[in-house]
Amino acid sequence: MQQKTIRDMQGQVDTYISQFKEGYFPPMELLARLTEELGELSREIQHQYGMKKKKSTEVEKAIEEELGDFLFVLICLANSEKIDMQNALDRVMEKYSSRDRDRWTKKEEN
Repeated sequence: MQQKTIRDMQGQVDTYISQFKEGYFPPMELLARLTEELGELSREIQHQYGMKKKKSTEVEKAIEEELGDFLFVLICLANSEKIDMQNALDRVMEKYSSRDRDRWTKKEEN
């Protein structure tokens, strides 16, 4: 399977959403959905790695699935605001690379 770029993913989500008259939800609705998906992701991580394990009646979901749901809504929010996530990530990586250059202990090269 060919690797998708962030722009590819944004285009794929836009193609999917564009087939519906309703289009993207308003930003506050998307933010609420993003928060909901983050809560579901948090719950799965807590069940797998934390102290609070699932009840026997709870449906087993994968962290991968919850990350996918979160990413979909995040892309919807970016698309609805006309934000190129690749540019946003590039700017953030530049910021972290310069600001935090000496903040963490580097691994030794072999």
